[in-house]
Amino acid sequence: MAENTEVVVIGGGYAGVMAANRLTQRDDVTVTLINPRRTFVERIRLHQLVGGSDDAVVDYAKILADRVRLTVDTVTRIDAAGRRLTLASGGTVDYDYLIYAVGSGSADPRVPGAAEHAYPLADLEEAERLRPVVAAAPASAAVSVVGAGPAGIETAAELAEAGRTVTLVCGGVLGPYLHPRGRRAVARRLAELGVTVLDGPDTQVTEVTREAVRLADGRELPSEVTIWTAGFGVPDLAAQSGLSTDALGRLRTDETLTSVDDPRIVAAGDSAAPSDLPFRLGCQSAVQLGPQATETVLSRIAGANPTPIDVGFAGQCLSLGRRSGVFQFARRNDVAISLYLGGRLGGKVKEFVCRSTVWQLAYEARKPGLRTWWVKDSKRGQLLRAKHGEVPDTADRAA
Repeated sequence: MAENTEVVVIGGGYAGVMAANRLTQRDDVTVTLINPRRTFVERIRLHQLVGGSDDAVVDYAKILADRVRLTVDTVTRIDAAGRRLTLASGGTVDYDYLIYAVGSGSADPRVPGAAEHAYPLADLEEAERLRPVVAAAPASAAVSVVGAGPAGIETAAELAEAGRTVTLVCGGVLGPYLHPRGRRAVARRLAELGVTVLDGPDTQVTEVTREAVRLADGRELPSEVTIWTAGFGVPDLAAQSGLSTDALGRLRTDETLTSVDDPRIVAAGDSAAPSDLPFRLGCQSAVQLGPQATETVLSRIAGANPTPIDVGFAGQCLSLGRRSGVFQFARRNDVAISLYLGGRLGGKVKEFVCRSTVWQLAYEARKPGLRTWWVKDSKRGQLLRAKHGEVPDTADRAA
């Protein structure tokens, strides 16, 4: 009888769950998922947790294949040479192949006072800490949301719809990803909700105090609750373990998501930097990269050459309270176009996306490997040639 191959997935987010579920299509593969929490976090609903309309968690039993062994712990070191992981609990886990899907979180704000007086909002624990703070604040309390990406826009809208006095401090352009038409639609809805939007280069935050936010142009905004959504970072596990990472800390890989240091380590999701040309952080790329990371591992187990990744985008969807939203369409290479859906229809599309993303995870658990629906970005090859002079060599390396 053939010996089982031990594959360990670090991280139980969108990419990690997709990867772990797909691994179960082979009976001779033993799958372990290591995650610090017992429940799956819907990061795209964290603003709803803060606003009180959702708990943003799903039981792993609903989305994880029965054959996946869930270990609730945190990996503190990867010993690539020994193929062994050290856990925070003091234990160790050996592996034959490793899928690195640790995701992303809040970045160090590097702004005086932000770490002490602002509330980050990138993971479940941060959202759970912020929720009672918002609930306890008087209805008239000034709330500042720093950062004008999806998390900032959605949080500002959610709280304003609940009757809060909210200022959205952009530090630049409102919704940098959006096409100008989509941006105007978002701005109109925020104005309807009573959100004060401060954008432009002079709105960079220079200091946060207990009661105020100071801007580059000298303005001081009263702020009894300051929420920080500006920027994301990734855990430093790979770098601390001696693996090659990019400037943000993402694991450097080739176009098959294989680590440039070790053919037994494959990355997926926000923590992957394929060919030093990573994709936009978020669940849209994660649910595609997770199963494709698994296909690389399964190819190596079978002694075949893994296939280069294919990731395409449809756009960006934003909820603007519970009754409205914007779906910004984009080309497959992740460039926004003038077409968008707004209003109630945009809100319904956003809710459909949230629900369907969890459905995708559960579907992969039930029927691993059946769906290969990811769209292709024909422009990536051109970008790679422009960046590196030629398409990176994705030939298999001896394991």
